[in-house]
Amino acid sequence: MAKNMLIVEDEETLRESIKRIFTKEGFSVDAAESAEKGLALLESNVYDVIISDIILPGIDGIEMLTRVHDQSPEQIFIIVTAYASLETAVKALRAGAYDYIMKPVIHEEVKQVVRNAIRQKSLQSENLLLKREIGKEYDFSSIIGESAALQGLKNEVRKIADTRSSILLLGETGTGKELFARIIHHNSGRSTMPFVPINCSTIPENLLETELFGHVRGAFTGAVMSKKGLLEEADGGTVFLDEIGDMSLALQVKLLRVLEDQEIRPVGSTKSAKTDLRFITATNKDLMTAVKEGGFREDLYYRINVMTLNIPPLRERKEDVQSLLEHYLTAYAGEMGKQAKELSPEALALLLQYDWPGNVREVQNVIERAVLISDETLILPEHLPESIRRTESVFEEAIAKGLSIEEYTSSFVRKYQNIYSEQEIANMLGITRKTLWEKRKKWGLKKASLQAVTDKRK
Repeated sequence: MAKNMLIVEDEETLRESIKRIFTKEGFSVDAAESAEKGLALLESNVYDVIISDIILPGIDGIEMLTRVHDQSPEQIFIIVTAYASLETAVKALRAGAYDYIMKPVIHEEVKQVVRNAIRQKSLQSENLLLKREIGKEYDFSSIIGESAALQGLKNEVRKIADTRSSILLLGETGTGKELFARIIHHNSGRSTMPFVPINCSTIPENLLETELFGHVRGAFTGAVMSKKGLLEEADGGTVFLDEIGDMSLALQVKLLRVLEDQEIRPVGSTKSAKTDLRFITATNKDLMTAVKEGGFREDLYYRINVMTLNIPPLRERKEDVQSLLEHYLTAYAGEMGKQAKELSPEALALLLQYDWPGNVREVQNVIERAVLISDETLILPEHLPESIRRTESVFEEAIAKGLSIEEYTSSFVRKYQNIYSEQEIANMLGITRKTLWEKRKKWGLKKASLQAVTDKRK
Protein backbone atom coordinates (compact mmCIF):
# COMPACT_ATOMS: atom_id res chain seq x y z
CA MET A 1 0.00 0.00 0.00
CA ALA A 2 1.36 3.41 -0.97
CA LYS A 3 2.41 5.71 1.84
CA ASN A 4 0.93 9.22 2.01
CA MET A 5 3.15 12.28 2.45
CA LEU A 6 2.53 15.99 2.97
CA ILE A 7 5.24 18.51 2.05
CA VAL A 8 4.93 22.05 3.42
CA GLU A 9 7.51 24.33 1.79
CA ASP A 10 7.16 27.89 0.48
CA GLU A 11 10.10 27.58 -1.91
CA GLU A 12 8.52 26.11 -5.03
CA THR A 13 11.70 24.58 -6.50
CA LEU A 14 12.51 22.69 -3.30
CA ARG A 15 8.87 21.71 -2.77
CA GLU A 16 8.61 20.19 -6.24
CA SER A 17 12.04 18.55 -5.92
CA ILE A 18 11.08 16.73 -2.70
CA LYS A 19 7.73 15.80 -4.24
CA ARG A 20 9.46 14.20 -7.24
CA ILE A 21 11.84 12.26 -4.98
CA PHE A 22 9.07 10.58 -3.04
CA THR A 23 6.67 10.14 -5.93
CA LYS A 24 9.41 8.01 -7.53
CA GLU A 25 9.69 6.13 -4.22
CA GLY A 26 6.02 5.15 -4.51
CA PHE A 27 4.52 7.72 -2.14
CA SER A 28 1.27 9.56 -2.74
CA VAL A 29 2.37 13.16 -2.19
CA ASP A 30 0.41 16.35 -1.43
CA ALA A 31 2.19 19.69 -1.26
CA ALA A 32 1.37 23.06 0.29
CA GLU A 33 3.20 26.39 0.29
CA SER A 34 2.09 27.41 3.78
CA ALA A 35 1.30 25.88 7.17
CA GLU A 36 -2.27 27.15 6.90
CA LYS A 37 -2.84 25.19 3.67
CA GLY A 38 -1.06 22.18 5.14
CA LEU A 39 -3.32 22.20 8.21
CA ALA A 40 -6.36 22.48 5.92
CA LEU A 41 -5.23 19.36 4.04
CA LEU A 42 -4.85 17.54 7.37
CA GLU A 43 -8.53 18.09 8.10
CA SER A 44 -9.52 15.68 5.32
CA ASN A 45 -6.40 13.52 4.84
CA VAL A 46 -4.19 11.21 6.88
CA TYR A 47 -0.45 11.26 6.20
CA ASP A 48 2.23 8.77 7.14
CA VAL A 49 4.89 11.48 6.96
CA ILE A 50 4.90 15.29 7.06
CA ILE A 51 7.99 17.20 5.89
CA SER A 52 7.89 20.92 6.67
CA ASP A 53 10.23 23.89 6.49
CA ILE A 54 10.64 25.84 9.72
CA ILE A 55 10.50 29.30 8.11
CA LEU A 56 7.11 29.72 6.43
CA PRO A 57 4.87 32.70 5.68
CA GLY A 58 2.33 33.12 8.51
CA ILE A 59 2.41 30.16 10.90
CA ASP A 60 5.93 28.74 11.10
CA GLY A 61 6.92 25.04 11.02
CA ILE A 62 7.38 24.73 14.79
CA GLU A 63 3.88 26.07 15.45
CA MET A 64 2.43 23.73 12.83
CA LEU A 65 4.30 20.83 14.40
CA THR A 66 2.89 21.71 17.84
CA ARG A 67 -0.68 21.87 16.51
CA VAL A 68 -0.32 18.56 14.65
CA HIS A 69 1.12 16.75 17.68
CA ASP A 70 -1.63 18.08 19.94
CA GLN A 71 -4.07 16.12 17.76
CA SER A 72 -1.85 13.22 16.69
CA PRO A 73 1.18 12.61 18.95
CA GLU A 74 2.38 9.66 16.83
CA GLN A 75 2.56 11.65 13.59
CA ILE A 76 5.97 11.47 11.85
CA PHE A 77 7.00 15.11 11.39
CA ILE A 78 10.37 15.97 9.83
CA ILE A 79 11.68 19.54 9.90
CA VAL A 80 13.73 21.17 7.13
CA THR A 81 15.84 24.18 8.06
CA ALA A 82 18.47 26.39 6.47
CA TYR A 83 19.61 27.61 9.85
CA ALA A 84 22.37 25.30 11.05
CA SER A 85 22.03 26.13 14.72
CA LEU A 86 21.79 23.59 17.50
CA GLU A 87 19.11 25.75 19.11
CA THR A 88 16.78 25.42 16.10
CA ALA A 89 17.27 21.68 15.90
CA VAL A 90 16.71 21.14 19.63
CA LYS A 91 13.59 23.30 19.55
CA ALA A 92 12.14 21.18 16.73
CA LEU A 93 12.98 17.89 18.45
CA ARG A 94 11.52 19.07 21.77
CA ALA A 95 8.33 20.04 19.98
CA GLY A 96 8.01 16.44 18.76
CA ALA A 97 9.84 16.32 15.42
CA TYR A 98 11.19 12.91 14.51
CA ASP A 99 14.31 14.44 12.96
CA TYR A 100 15.55 17.50 11.08
CA ILE A 101 17.27 17.96 7.71
CA MET A 102 19.60 20.79 6.80
CA LYS A 103 19.42 22.73 3.54
CA PRO A 104 20.60 22.18 0.89
CA VAL A 105 18.59 18.97 0.96
CA ILE A 106 20.52 15.88 -0.11
CA HIS A 107 18.19 13.42 -1.83
CA GLU A 108 19.63 10.25 -0.32
CA GLU A 109 19.69 11.78 3.13
CA VAL A 110 16.03 12.79 3.14
CA LYS A 111 15.03 9.38 1.75
CA GLN A 112 17.01 7.60 4.46
CA VAL A 113 15.51 9.75 7.25
CA VAL A 114 11.99 8.99 5.99
CA ARG A 115 12.69 5.24 5.67
CA ASN A 116 14.08 5.10 9.21
CA ALA A 117 11.12 7.03 10.61
CA ILE A 118 8.54 4.79 8.97
CA ARG A 119 10.34 1.62 10.01
CA GLN A 120 10.77 2.77 13.61
CA LYS A 121 7.12 3.76 13.89
CA SER A 122 6.04 0.43 12.41
CA LEU A 123 8.13 -1.54 14.89
CA GLN A 124 6.98 0.59 17.84
CA SER A 125 3.33 0.24 16.84
CA GLU A 126 3.62 -3.50 16.36
CA ASN A 127 5.43 -4.10 19.64
CA LEU A 128 2.99 -1.91 21.56
CA LEU A 129 0.07 -3.79 20.03
CA LEU A 130 1.59 -7.16 20.79
CA LYS A 131 2.35 -6.23 24.39
CA ARG A 132 -1.27 -5.20 24.86
CA GLU A 133 -2.45 -8.49 23.39
CA ILE A 134 -0.25 -10.83 25.41
CA GLY A 135 -2.44 -13.56 26.85
CA LYS A 136 -5.31 -12.66 24.52
CA GLU A 137 -4.70 -12.72 20.78
CA TYR A 138 -1.72 -15.03 20.86
CA ASP A 139 -2.72 -17.57 23.45
CA PHE A 140 -3.46 -21.14 22.38
CA SER A 141 -7.15 -20.41 21.80
CA SER A 142 -6.14 -18.51 18.64
CA ILE A 143 -5.26 -21.89 17.05
CA ILE A 144 -8.68 -22.84 15.68
CA GLY A 145 -9.54 -26.52 15.35
CA GLU A 146 -9.91 -29.71 17.34
CA SER A 147 -8.30 -32.30 15.05
CA ALA A 148 -5.85 -34.76 16.60
CA ALA A 149 -3.06 -33.34 14.41
CA LEU A 150 -3.66 -29.82 15.66
CA GLN A 151 -3.93 -30.87 19.31
CA GLY A 152 -0.63 -32.72 19.01
CA LEU A 153 0.94 -29.60 17.53
CA LYS A 154 -0.34 -27.46 20.41
CA ASN A 155 1.20 -29.85 22.92
CA GLU A 156 4.56 -29.63 21.14
CA VAL A 157 4.42 -25.83 21.18
CA ARG A 158 3.71 -25.80 24.92
CA LYS A 159 6.81 -27.90 25.54
CA ILE A 160 9.23 -25.80 23.52
CA ALA A 161 7.84 -22.25 23.78
CA ASP A 162 9.81 -21.17 26.85
CA THR A 163 13.25 -22.34 25.72
CA ARG A 164 16.13 -20.70 23.88
CA SER A 165 16.16 -23.34 21.14
CA SER A 166 15.87 -22.36 17.47
CA ILE A 167 12.71 -23.66 15.84
CA LEU A 168 12.01 -24.52 12.20
CA LEU A 169 8.36 -24.35 11.13
CA LEU A 170 7.46 -26.41 8.06
CA GLY A 171 4.23 -26.17 6.16
CA GLU A 172 2.55 -25.06 2.97
CA THR A 173 1.74 -21.43 2.25
CA GLY A 174 -1.20 -20.21 4.31
CA THR A 175 -1.04 -22.85 7.06
CA GLY A 176 -0.34 -20.24 9.76
CA LYS A 177 3.40 -20.47 10.34
CA GLU A 178 3.67 -16.85 11.50
CA LEU A 179 0.77 -17.33 13.93
CA PHE A 180 2.59 -20.27 15.51
CA ALA A 181 5.79 -18.21 15.69
CA ARG A 182 3.96 -15.41 17.51
CA ILE A 183 2.34 -17.87 19.92
CA ILE A 184 5.74 -19.37 20.72
CA HIS A 185 7.17 -15.90 21.37
CA HIS A 186 4.28 -14.74 23.53
CA ASN A 187 4.38 -17.86 25.64
CA SER A 188 8.10 -17.51 26.30
CA GLY A 189 10.20 -15.46 28.69
CA ARG A 190 10.79 -13.01 25.83
CA SER A 191 7.16 -12.01 25.53
CA THR A 192 7.72 -8.40 26.64
CA MET A 193 10.55 -7.93 24.14
CA PRO A 194 10.23 -7.35 20.37
CA PHE A 195 8.92 -9.93 17.92
CA VAL A 196 10.32 -9.00 14.51
CA PRO A 197 8.97 -10.87 11.45
CA ILE A 198 11.07 -10.74 8.27
CA ASN A 199 10.00 -12.33 4.99
CA CYS A 200 13.18 -13.26 3.13
CA SER A 201 11.34 -13.64 -0.19
CA THR A 202 9.80 -10.16 -0.29
CA ILE A 203 12.95 -8.09 0.35
CA PRO A 204 15.27 -7.84 -2.69
CA GLU A 205 18.50 -9.78 -2.17
CA ASN A 206 20.67 -6.68 -2.52
CA LEU A 207 18.73 -4.98 0.31
CA LEU A 208 18.20 -7.92 2.66
CA GLU A 209 21.69 -7.78 4.17
CA THR A 210 21.46 -4.14 5.20
CA GLU A 211 17.87 -4.66 6.39
CA LEU A 212 19.02 -7.48 8.66
CA PHE A 213 22.39 -6.17 9.83
CA GLY A 214 22.15 -2.43 9.26
CA HIS A 215 25.05 -0.38 7.90
CA VAL A 216 27.41 2.41 8.84
CA ARG A 217 27.62 5.72 7.06
CA GLY A 218 29.66 5.44 3.87
CA ALA A 219 29.39 1.64 3.70
CA PHE A 220 28.23 1.92 0.09
CA THR A 221 27.08 4.54 -2.40
CA GLY A 222 24.01 6.24 -0.98
CA ALA A 223 24.72 5.26 2.65
CA VAL A 224 24.65 8.85 3.87
CA MET A 225 23.60 7.84 7.38
CA SER A 226 24.17 4.86 9.66
CA LYS A 227 21.16 2.57 10.01
CA LYS A 228 20.25 -0.01 12.64
CA GLY A 229 19.32 -3.43 11.27
CA LEU A 230 16.25 -5.44 12.16
CA LEU A 231 18.35 -7.95 14.11
CA GLU A 232 19.59 -5.17 16.38
CA GLU A 233 16.03 -3.84 16.75
CA ALA A 234 14.98 -7.30 17.96
CA ASP A 235 17.64 -7.53 20.70
CA GLY A 236 16.29 -9.52 23.64
CA GLY A 237 13.35 -10.81 21.64
CA THR A 238 12.51 -13.17 18.79
CA VAL A 239 13.33 -12.95 15.09
CA PHE A 240 10.98 -14.78 12.73
CA LEU A 241 12.63 -15.44 9.36
CA ASP A 242 9.90 -16.56 6.98
CA GLU A 243 10.78 -18.24 3.67
CA ILE A 244 14.38 -18.75 4.81
CA GLY A 245 14.87 -21.15 1.91
CA ASP A 246 14.96 -18.11 -0.41
CA MET A 247 17.97 -16.58 1.35
CA SER A 248 21.17 -16.40 -0.71
CA LEU A 249 24.14 -18.59 0.21
CA ALA A 250 26.30 -15.53 0.94
CA LEU A 251 23.78 -14.21 3.44
CA GLN A 252 23.34 -17.68 4.95
CA VAL A 253 27.02 -17.57 5.97
CA LYS A 254 26.51 -14.28 7.83
CA LEU A 255 23.33 -15.51 9.51
CA LEU A 256 25.16 -18.63 10.66
CA ARG A 257 27.72 -16.44 12.44
CA VAL A 258 24.96 -14.63 14.29
CA LEU A 259 23.45 -17.92 15.42
CA GLU A 260 26.82 -19.25 16.56
CA ASP A 261 28.29 -16.12 18.18
CA GLN A 262 25.20 -13.99 18.96
CA GLU A 263 27.03 -11.02 17.45
CA ILE A 264 25.96 -8.58 14.76
CA ARG A 265 28.30 -6.64 12.49
CA PRO A 266 26.69 -3.86 10.40
CA VAL A 267 27.65 -3.62 6.74
CA GLY A 268 30.83 -1.58 6.42
CA SER A 269 31.73 -1.81 10.10
CA THR A 270 34.79 -3.48 11.64
CA LYS A 271 33.13 -3.88 15.03
CA SER A 272 30.61 -6.47 16.19
CA ALA A 273 28.02 -5.97 18.89
CA LYS A 274 26.71 -8.66 21.24
CA THR A 275 23.02 -9.43 20.98
CA ASP A 276 20.49 -11.80 22.53
CA LEU A 277 18.17 -13.29 19.93
CA ARG A 278 16.00 -16.33 19.51
CA PHE A 279 15.41 -17.44 15.93
CA ILE A 280 12.25 -19.02 14.58
CA THR A 281 12.43 -19.81 10.88
CA ALA A 282 9.89 -21.08 8.40
CA THR A 283 9.71 -22.43 4.89
CA ASN A 284 7.42 -24.32 2.54
CA LYS A 285 10.45 -25.79 0.77
CA ASP A 286 12.21 -29.10 1.30
CA LEU A 287 15.43 -27.80 2.86
CA MET A 288 17.13 -31.21 2.94
CA THR A 289 16.73 -31.45 -0.83
CA ALA A 290 18.07 -27.90 -1.11
CA VAL A 291 21.06 -28.94 1.02
CA LYS A 292 21.79 -31.92 -1.26
CA GLU A 293 21.47 -29.70 -4.35
CA GLY A 294 23.78 -27.05 -2.88
CA GLY A 295 21.10 -24.38 -2.49
CA PHE A 296 21.14 -24.32 1.31
CA ARG A 297 24.03 -24.67 3.77
CA GLU A 298 24.00 -27.90 5.77
CA ASP A 299 25.55 -26.28 8.87
CA LEU A 300 22.89 -23.55 8.89
CA TYR A 301 20.15 -26.14 8.40
CA TYR A 302 21.16 -27.96 11.59
CA ARG A 303 21.51 -24.66 13.49
CA ILE A 304 17.95 -23.53 12.72
CA ASN A 305 16.52 -27.04 13.01
CA VAL A 306 17.07 -27.74 16.71
CA MET A 307 13.30 -28.27 17.00
CA THR A 308 10.96 -28.83 14.04
CA LEU A 309 7.22 -28.30 13.90
CA ASN A 310 5.29 -29.59 10.90
CA ILE A 311 2.02 -27.71 10.38
CA PRO A 312 -0.32 -29.95 8.39
CA PRO A 313 -2.27 -28.55 5.43
CA LEU A 314 -6.00 -28.09 5.86
CA ARG A 315 -6.86 -30.91 3.45
CA GLU A 316 -5.26 -33.33 5.95
CA ARG A 317 -7.41 -32.07 8.83
CA LYS A 318 -10.76 -31.49 7.18
CA GLU A 319 -12.50 -31.78 10.56
CA ASP A 320 -11.11 -28.32 11.42
CA VAL A 321 -12.72 -26.59 8.44
CA GLN A 322 -16.14 -25.98 10.01
CA SER A 323 -14.60 -24.50 13.18
CA LEU A 324 -12.54 -22.13 11.05
CA LEU A 325 -15.56 -21.13 8.98
CA GLU A 326 -17.61 -20.33 12.09
CA HIS A 327 -14.72 -18.43 13.69
CA TYR A 328 -14.13 -16.15 10.70
CA LEU A 329 -17.85 -15.62 10.08
CA THR A 330 -18.16 -14.18 13.58
CA ALA A 331 -14.88 -12.26 13.39
CA TYR A 332 -15.52 -10.55 10.04
CA ALA A 333 -19.17 -9.76 10.74
CA GLY A 334 -18.08 -8.00 13.94
CA GLU A 335 -15.19 -6.23 12.23
CA MET A 336 -17.44 -4.90 9.46
CA GLY A 337 -20.28 -4.00 11.79
CA LYS A 338 -22.67 -6.40 10.06
CA GLN A 339 -25.34 -8.66 11.51
CA ALA A 340 -24.29 -12.20 12.42
CA LYS A 341 -23.94 -14.44 9.39
CA GLU A 342 -24.52 -18.14 8.88
CA LEU A 343 -23.88 -20.48 5.98
CA SER A 344 -26.72 -21.98 4.00
CA PRO A 345 -26.64 -25.81 3.83
CA GLU A 346 -25.67 -25.61 0.15
CA ALA A 347 -22.80 -23.18 0.80
CA LEU A 348 -21.58 -25.22 3.78
CA ALA A 349 -21.56 -28.41 1.71
CA LEU A 350 -19.44 -26.75 -0.98
CA LEU A 351 -16.98 -25.37 1.58
CA LEU A 352 -16.63 -28.68 3.43
CA GLN A 353 -15.88 -30.69 0.27
CA TYR A 354 -13.37 -28.12 -1.03
CA ASP A 355 -9.66 -29.00 -0.63
CA TRP A 356 -8.45 -25.51 0.42
CA PRO A 357 -5.12 -25.37 -1.47
CA GLY A 358 -4.48 -21.96 0.10
CA ASN A 359 -5.09 -23.42 3.59
CA VAL A 360 -6.22 -21.23 6.50
CA ARG A 361 -5.34 -18.01 4.68
CA GLU A 362 -7.71 -18.99 1.88
CA VAL A 363 -10.49 -19.68 4.41
CA GLN A 364 -9.99 -16.17 5.77
CA ASN A 365 -10.12 -14.60 2.30
CA VAL A 366 -13.20 -16.55 1.19
CA ILE A 367 -15.20 -15.77 4.33
CA GLU A 368 -14.14 -12.11 4.43
CA ARG A 369 -15.33 -11.74 0.83
CA ALA A 370 -18.60 -13.55 1.48
CA VAL A 371 -19.42 -11.43 4.55
CA LEU A 372 -18.56 -8.29 2.63
CA ILE A 373 -20.78 -8.92 -0.41
CA SER A 374 -23.75 -10.62 1.28
CA ASP A 375 -26.60 -8.34 2.33
CA GLU A 376 -28.70 -10.96 4.06
CA THR A 377 -28.07 -13.13 7.13
CA LEU A 378 -27.49 -16.26 5.06
CA ILE A 379 -24.37 -16.75 2.97
CA LEU A 380 -25.37 -18.55 -0.22
CA PRO A 381 -23.33 -20.37 -2.91
CA GLU A 382 -23.39 -17.25 -5.10
CA HIS A 383 -21.42 -15.43 -2.42
CA LEU A 384 -18.54 -17.90 -2.83
CA PRO A 385 -15.75 -17.74 -5.44
CA GLU A 386 -16.41 -19.47 -8.75
CA SER A 387 -13.56 -21.92 -8.08
CA ILE A 388 -15.48 -23.32 -5.07
CA ARG A 389 -18.85 -23.34 -6.83
CA ARG A 390 -17.48 -25.34 -9.76
CA THR A 391 -19.31 -28.69 -10.04
CA GLU A 392 -17.29 -30.43 -12.75
CA SER A 393 -13.66 -30.94 -11.80
CA VAL A 394 -10.73 -31.20 -14.17
CA PHE A 395 -10.20 -34.71 -12.84
CA GLU A 396 -13.69 -35.76 -13.94
CA GLU A 397 -13.06 -34.21 -17.35
CA ALA A 398 -9.77 -36.10 -17.61
CA ILE A 399 -11.45 -39.45 -16.94
CA ALA A 400 -14.21 -38.71 -19.42
CA LYS A 401 -11.72 -37.76 -22.13
CA GLY A 402 -9.20 -40.52 -21.34
CA LEU A 403 -6.32 -38.05 -20.86
CA SER A 404 -2.78 -39.15 -19.99
CA ILE A 405 -1.12 -37.86 -16.79
CA GLU A 406 0.82 -35.29 -18.84
CA GLU A 407 -2.35 -34.16 -20.65
CA TYR A 408 -4.26 -34.03 -17.38
CA THR A 409 -1.53 -31.90 -15.76
CA SER A 410 -1.46 -29.52 -18.72
CA SER A 411 -5.26 -29.22 -18.67
CA PHE A 412 -5.23 -28.58 -14.93
CA VAL A 413 -2.64 -25.79 -15.19
CA ARG A 414 -4.37 -24.09 -18.12
CA LYS A 415 -7.74 -24.14 -16.37
CA TYR A 416 -6.61 -22.92 -12.95
CA GLN A 417 -3.66 -20.65 -13.69
CA ASN A 418 -5.79 -17.50 -13.54
CA ILE A 419 -7.41 -18.59 -10.27
CA TYR A 420 -4.58 -19.94 -8.13
CA SER A 421 -0.98 -18.88 -7.54
CA GLU A 422 1.97 -20.89 -8.85
CA GLN A 423 2.62 -22.35 -5.40
CA GLU A 424 -1.03 -23.36 -4.94
CA ILE A 425 -1.13 -25.12 -8.32
CA ALA A 426 2.13 -26.93 -7.54
CA ASN A 427 0.74 -28.02 -4.16
CA MET A 428 -2.47 -29.33 -5.73
CA LEU A 429 -0.52 -31.32 -8.32
CA GLY A 430 1.97 -32.60 -5.74
CA ILE A 431 4.99 -31.20 -7.59
CA THR A 432 7.56 -28.47 -6.90
CA ARG A 433 7.40 -24.99 -8.41
CA LYS A 434 10.58 -25.79 -10.32
CA THR A 435 8.89 -28.84 -11.92
CA LEU A 436 5.87 -26.71 -12.75
CA TRP A 437 8.14 -24.11 -14.38
CA GLU A 438 9.87 -26.83 -16.42
CA LYS A 439 6.50 -28.17 -17.61
CA ARG A 440 5.36 -24.68 -18.60
CA LYS A 441 8.54 -24.23 -20.62
CA LYS A 442 8.00 -27.59 -22.32
CA TRP A 443 4.40 -26.71 -23.21
CA GLY A 444 5.27 -23.13 -24.25
CA LEU A 445 2.79 -21.90 -21.64
CA LYS A 446 3.40 -18.51 -20.06
CA LYS A 447 2.82 -17.98 -16.35
CA ALA A 448 -0.30 -15.99 -15.44
CA SER A 449 0.37 -12.57 -13.93
CA LEU A 450 -0.14 -12.07 -10.20
CA GLN A 451 -2.60 -9.29 -11.02
CA ALA A 452 -4.66 -11.67 -13.16
CA VAL A 453 -4.91 -14.14 -10.29
CA THR A 454 -5.83 -11.37 -7.86
CA ASP A 455 -8.49 -9.93 -10.19
CA LYS A 456 -10.02 -13.38 -10.81
CA ARG A 457 -10.36 -13.99 -7.06
CA LYS A 458 -12.19 -10.72 -6.41
